[in-house]
Amino acid sequence: MEPSPYLQLHTLCCFDASGRVLCTNEPDGDHGPAFVIVRGHREVAWAVHADVPTEVAEELDALAATEPPLGDPRAEPVHAPRYQALLGSTALYFGPGYHFGRAVLAEPTDDIHLITDEQLLKTYFPGWRVGEIDAGRAPVLAVVDGQVPVSIAFSARSGEYAAEAGVDTAEPYRGRGFAPRVVSAWARAVCHRGRIPLYSTSWDNESSRAVARKLGLTLYAVEWALSPRT
Repeated sequence: MEPSPYLQLHTLCCFDASGRVLCTNEPDGDHGPAFVIVRGHREVAWAVHADVPTEVAEELDALAATEPPLGDPRAEPVHAPRYQALLGSTALYFGPGYHFGRAVLAEPTDDIHLITDEQLLKTYFPGWRVGEIDAGRAPVLAVVDGQVPVSIAFSARSGEYAAEAGVDTAEPYRGRGFAPRVVSAWARAVCHRGRIPLYSTSWDNESSRAVARKLGLTLYAVEWALSPRT
């Protein structure tokens, strides 16, 4: 079954009791978008940040309620110019969301390992902080060379029912087909934990979209978000 745009929205962001965005759904989440709309083939989901004035938020809500479901995936929302004018901001993100559907989820192999200690990532991925995996990045799967992770997939955003993939490959190891393998292993691990694996990227990230193509992922929604108010 195709995921709902609401599932992606609630995997990407944290909300207050009134449904307004508080921050991104990740360890030490950042401010999050001022406005985000996720258009699926049958329905449209959207949200406004809690710091947007009420009268502006109400107009954004009213416009978003009239947006049609997804047609041309590359087309911006119908009311994109008005959203931007209301918030005085430009597009922060625009890209497709995929689900795994019947895509083959890789069986574990000898060079793919579950990573539970950030110290193991320090050779090629030094930006990871101690405790980050347990705080929401799990599961982290890695292709290893010897004992060293060289390509990793992890939960970039993690909600109650689904997780969004993040993937990174050390520069000396790029171009070897590691990214699709490790993302597939990550998706399998997410499924085993009782959640839905999702994958999204921006339209201008050709290498990331190539991973989706190689895995046979299915486009189910398109996200469009505006940066915080200026």
